[in-house]
Amino acid sequence: MKKVLLGLLFASNSFASPPDELLVFGAASLTESLQGAGQNFEASGGGKVAFSFGSSSDLARQIEAGAPADVFFSADTAKMDSVEMAGLVRKADRREFLSNVLVVVVPSDSTAKIGSARDLEALPKLALADPAAVPAGVYAKQWLTEKGVWSAIEPKVIPTLDVRAALAAVAGGDVPAGIVYRTDAAISKDVRIAYTVTDGPSIKYSVAPITSSEHPQAAAKFVAFLDSPAGRAIFEKRGFLIKPAP
Repeated sequence: MKKVLLGLLFASNSFASPPDELLVFGAASLTESLQGAGQNFEASGGGKVAFSFGSSSDLARQIEAGAPADVFFSADTAKMDSVEMAGLVRKADRREFLSNVLVVVVPSDSTAKIGSARDLEALPKLALADPAAVPAGVYAKQWLTEKGVWSAIEPKVIPTLDVRAALAAVAGGDVPAGIVYRTDAAISKDVRIAYTVTDGPSIKYSVAPITSSEHPQAAAKFVAFLDSPAGRAIFEKRGFLIKPAP
């Protein structure tokens, strides 16, 4: 499968932030929510926060390679597991209160009707975040495999760098359909949801401070803010699903 990566990868040293500023590595699907959370955190006196957004797989690799992240917010638990195994996250520090839903999107002016996973077999192309590595694509592949259509659809897949790149490919009319998170579809007027996956895999985000952070107290404080009622409300407003507090 030919890989089309819509986006740029940067060397870890390009992420350097001012010494008094937290650097949060966040999954692309969290962009608007985390930016809003950062603004609220700063306004409440929590300190300055900067962000680097991208696919969770790429962000995890950068952290493991020494990128100066203070906090990592992954769109799945597998990438956080990898960072934890590298000794850069403590299991006790992880918080996993956020979920999402997969949807099939088409251009807003498209007349395509999707009533099931099998209907996707008729499409000439389908945009997915790279199903070999990126959480949104991995989740989508899992769903399509469970429905018995992955082998027919795989040759038509256009894999992208992250879920926002898949969204952009559909919004721009380059691809007739794509599978993204419901929260991604909500930010674009150039796509419409043609099908909501109600029987897909369990989607679980994971956030934790990085053990090598030079701002450990501030990093822990920001993670705690994200999991607070005020933080959860920001994500819920954007359409994320919130797991009840333990």
